[in-house]
Amino acid sequence: MAAEGAWVGLFSGGKDSSWALYRALERGLPVERLVTVHPEGDSYMYHVPATDLAALAAESVGIELVGVEPADFDAEAATDSGVQGDAELEPLEAALWELDEDLDGGLAGVTAGAVESEYQTSRIEAMADRLGAEVYAPLWQEDPRELADAMLDAGFEIRIVQVAAYGLDESWLGRTLDRDALAELEALNDEYGVHILGEGGEFETLVTDGPHMDRAIELEYEPVWEGSRGYVEIEDAWLA
Repeated sequence: MAAEGAWVGLFSGGKDSSWALYRALERGLPVERLVTVHPEGDSYMYHVPATDLAALAAESVGIELVGVEPADFDAEAATDSGVQGDAELEPLEAALWELDEDLDGGLAGVTAGAVESEYQTSRIEAMADRLGAEVYAPLWQEDPRELADAMLDAGFEIRIVQVAAYGLDESWLGRTLDRDALAELEALNDEYGVHILGEGGEFETLVTDGPHMDRAIELEYEPVWEGSRGYVEIEDAWLA
């Protein structure tokens, strides 16, 4: 595999993968494809909600997106998280091998939005080693509040599309992640341990606008609350 070639963004449309992509473009890395995995149900490896909207985000960014269907295994029956994580990674790796054949100069590297998850990062790095590719992970081990502030300072518009943590109620569904929300999340972190960036799955996001996007994503949705967790049911979405 060539040392120089194209880069691929591992992309869900959420804030972390979007920030990794934005920083890669800012750095001048030649990102020529985005890859989105569409997991079914809960996932150890991937952002789950609203991944269908990644195609709209990619259109706004102006980079071709490749969708990847999930691995064919019974997640509910899986008892070993490591086995499940490895199985979830297989279709992504297969897609990247195909891109290595298709992209001019081969696959040089991938961008990743991991912040603190050793579980995810170790698997992505091992996959990249097998591909002979680099990993660009600009969020890795950075201070969560400083990262959140940097996203807002850059002009990211971030919407919360799913919550699953004590202290986060229905009012958070569809809420913009602004400085007031960050202040509340810091208080919830002190009281309940909620991660300010939702790294433990406490909440999931969608970036609806940013400096790397030509047009904002507009949404029509209904909140769905299930007693202790909830999500937004997207009824329509389009580029402004």
